[in-house]
Order: sequence, then structure tokens, then C-alpha cells
Amino acid sequence: MATYKEIHGVKVQYRDSDATAIEGDVWYNSSTGKLRMYQSSGSWASGGNLNTARYGALSGGGTQTSGMCAGGYGPSKTDISEEYDGTSWAEGNNLNTSRLYINGCGAANTAVLGFGGDTNPPSSGRRSALNESYDGTSWTETGDLNTGRNSAASFGSQTSAAMMGGQPDTAICETWDGSSWTEVADLNTARSEMGGSGTTNTAGIVFGQNNAPGAGDLVESWDGSSWTEVADLNTAKRVLGGSNQGSSTAALAFGGQGSTAPTATTELWDGTAWSEQADLSTARRDISGTGTSTAGLAYAGYTTANSAATEEWDVSTSAETVAFD
Repeated sequence: MATYKEIHGVKVQYRDSDATAIEGDVWYNSSTGKLRMYQSSGSWASGGNLNTARYGALSGGGTQTSGMCAGGYGPSKTDISEEYDGTSWAEGNNLNTSRLYINGCGAANTAVLGFGGDTNPPSSGRRSALNESYDGTSWTETGDLNTGRNSAASFGSQTSAAMMGGQPDTAICETWDGSSWTEVADLNTARSEMGGSGTTNTAGIVFGQNNAPGAGDLVESWDGSSWTEVADLNTAKRVLGGSNQGSSTAALAFGGQGSTAPTATTELWDGTAWSEQADLSTARRDISGTGTSTAGLAYAGYTTANSAATEEWDVSTSAETVAFD
């Protein structure tokens, strides 16, 4: 078994007070006679409700304090666009075309890309190739996808995005360079209704899936040229949310449809494995999300009715005494 020094390069510190907060740091506090370490834990807290309750809205637009919700179904297919400032949602200019199950990317709600989706009621299953760009004021149609799809996964920014999978279950992956979409290497497994995380089109991760008649736990990582299967989710789910502005080594997966019902489960990816975290306050499927693994945003969705609920994910670090069994 490796020693602490072999892992961290230094010996356990000997101090007369607690150390500065660095997760995983271990020290002996001589004044209390205890071995101590810093540990991080995350939790969800309620944010301001959407003005229009809906499900299947755009995911991945912006951050926890600069979020975007556009399109979706509530109470019918909609073009309504709302911006989040970290406290409340305000309606902005609408999408040019109403869509649900739309995908998106963007580092802030002033620079968002919304693409794909279903332009008809859910039962018709029409798949759209439309792509619209938002500049903080209005949506403008720009270069379309090569293959129209809905219920796909996505990650990236307004100028460097990726979209993969989608209905009908497909393995197709396309990347966006700010002006056009290009087909690249396919997913290993054709599927839809996934979550995604990543800030550019060259590195990201997708998780969960539609696995008729239930949900799936499959996870794949993208390095800009190929997809690699990595450790599965602990709980199979579909139509889930993700920290789209996270990374291929730090991602959050939350909500969605479990095997039989909407779920509130939350899982954290550290680049190697998924660990279960604190649940959402409200279990929801067809949920939208954005942000990072330490500052996430979950909004909209469906439980027994369309949801306007917003929840914010934050991580705090505290000093803990190391217990020995």
C-alpha cells in the first residue's frame, strides 16, 4: 500500500492549528491531538422559479449565475426564452422557431447556441436541424446541423460545440467551429436522451441513455478524435441533466427518468468513477441543466406536471477529524 508521502510527495503535516482549506490535505493538529483533513461536500438549494413551467427545454446555455432556458413544452411547444442572473429568471426575446428537446451550449447567457430539437408535438417525432445563436438580445438562425435530431447530448461553447446521439437512436456526432457543423467519429453505442459535459468540442463526456423500455448507465468520453467507454453511472437514467460547462474529468449528472419513475439522484464524476451525492429536492425527468461540477444549475422538467423549479448546486469544504475503524 502506498504511503501518504508517496501519494502526495510530502509527509503528513504537524501543526498547532488547522491548515488552509485544500481538499484532501491531511495534518496532525497538536493542540487538539487529532488527525484532520479537508473534505468537500455538495448540496442543492432552491433558486428562483422559471416564469413558464416546462420540460424538454434547452440545456447547457450559460452558468449558475448566467443561465439560459429556451424552448421546451409548456403547456405546448414553445419559443419562450428566459435568462437567469443567479437569483431570478427574466423573459428575453423568443427563439425564431418553437422547439422542444433542444440542445445547447454557451459559457454565458449572452453567448448561447441552440440546435436540433422537435418542431412538432412530441407524438409526431419531427427532428430538426435548425441552429440558432443568441447574443444576449436576440436569436439568429445560423448554420444547420447535417442531421436533424432531438433528445441528443451536447457540450461546448457558442463557437466550439459538439452534439452527439439523438432520436431516432443514432451514434452520429457533429462538431461546430463557429460557422458550420462537421460529422466526426461516431459514439460507440447509438442512443439518445443523454446528459453531457465539456467546454469545447475537443473534450467532453456523455452519460445515461434511452434503453427501451427503461434507462441506461452507459458513459463515453471524447478526446477530440474518438469515443472511449468509461465507468458507468451508479444509477441508470435517461432524459437527465448535466453540468454542461464541466469537463471530461469533472462532471455532474442529475435527475432524469429512472427505471420506473423520475429520479432526484445526483452523481459526481472525478475522471475515474461516479460517486453518489445529495439528491435534488424535486425528482424530475426531462430536466435541463448547466454550470459546472462545483456550481451547477438544474431547472424545468416534469414529475406529475410541468416544473418551473430551479435548484443550484454548490460545494463547500470543511475540516474533518479522521476516524479510524
